[in-house]
Amino acid sequence: MSEPSVAGGGPDALRRRLGLTDAVVIGMGSMIGAGIFAALAPAADAAGPALLLGLALAAVVAYCNATSSARLAARYPASGGTYLYGRERLGAFWGFLAGWGFVVGKTASCAAMALTVGSYVRPDQAHLVAVAAVVALTAVNYAGAHKSALLTRAIVAVVLAVLVAALLSGRAEAARLHPGPGLSFAGVLQAAGLLFFAFAGYARIATLGEEVREPARTIPRAIALALGITLAVYAAVALTVLAVLDADRLADAAAPLSDAARAAGAGGLAPVVRAGAAVAALGSLLALVLGVSRTVLAMARDRHLPHALAAVHPRHRVPHRAELAVGAVVAVVVMTADVRDAIGFSSFGVLVYYAVANASAWTLTPEEGRPHRLVPAVGLAGCLALAFALPPSSVVAGAAVLAVGAAVYGARRATAARRR
Repeated sequence: MSEPSVAGGGPDALRRRLGLTDAVVIGMGSMIGAGIFAALAPAADAAGPALLLGLALAAVVAYCNATSSARLAARYPASGGTYLYGRERLGAFWGFLAGWGFVVGKTASCAAMALTVGSYVRPDQAHLVAVAAVVALTAVNYAGAHKSALLTRAIVAVVLAVLVAALLSGRAEAARLHPGPGLSFAGVLQAAGLLFFAFAGYARIATLGEEVREPARTIPRAIALALGITLAVYAAVALTVLAVLDADRLADAAAPLSDAARAAGAGGLAPVVRAGAAVAALGSLLALVLGVSRTVLAMARDRHLPHALAAVHPRHRVPHRAELAVGAVVAVVVMTADVRDAIGFSSFGVLVYYAVANASAWTLTPEEGRPHRLVPAVGLAGCLALAFALPPSSVVAGAAVLAVGAAVYGARRATAARRR
């Protein structure tokens, strides 16, 4: 295996300004914003009252992925995440496939979060508001990751306050769950795949490896803390919403927490919850654009994407061209995207991304900090199982996009070989 490929202190290096708290908050901002307000309803549609089993299964896979990612990030503390890990441990193609799946899948996630902002802030002008949100948060990221972390910290505080209020409004109902249809294993798997979309935010910490202080120590701790706190919040919210609404009403809900507040007799809280949803989606979008741009940076450095995108701003020390490119693409996508379809499509791409991460972690030696072999094995199998349990339209679209990426990679390698 090659030695770690880590950017040094030259003119193209990013500035290490993020501490443990910043890294944890960035991960939480991604997970909580995306999951609570976007993934519960389609997951309930798939699993019904067995939603909690799907949440538990998604958490197990997420834990394995987090552990594998943390060990790899400690070994390779540079921008790029699994794109970098796959390239170094498995070969250039697998790194490219992981990066391609991440960039495409997370671009869909960005669009879903931007549209969530629009639908809560101004439903009749949702697409216009979504584009404005993308432009504004791209500008924040352009000013530097440290400023993004400060804004994300404020957003997470607001969202957690709103979630606590929503949980308290449903406390009288939380002791019972409404009966529903029998357990469907396929439904639980599909729900887990959709809910995995909500757990994927911890990867944002790993993709910022080049900007985190003491990455070998900070990244593993930040991933574990962000995932553990988020899982506790998810479990509490899912249990309460299922208790207040039955599974069928939850599956049809456009705004599950607002509907639960009204059903629990706290209708006055519904506008607050809706405002919290918009803030949560903003936090998710902020961190998503941040993470995708860093993977674009890493792929551009290796010329898998246009090399011009590898430029680092001389003052702000951020990949400014990559950030502007990501923002522009997301702004175009939100004009035609659908939130629920975007969740399934994103989940497929990101599950493939983590499958490569687990396969990469399997190749680590004990001296390199390899986790117990069971962890990457369960993670790899779980990622593949959840990916192909998603709705057929998501699987077909995701597989087609990966095939296009593989074809582009093959054509590029063939062209390079002819030139030699």
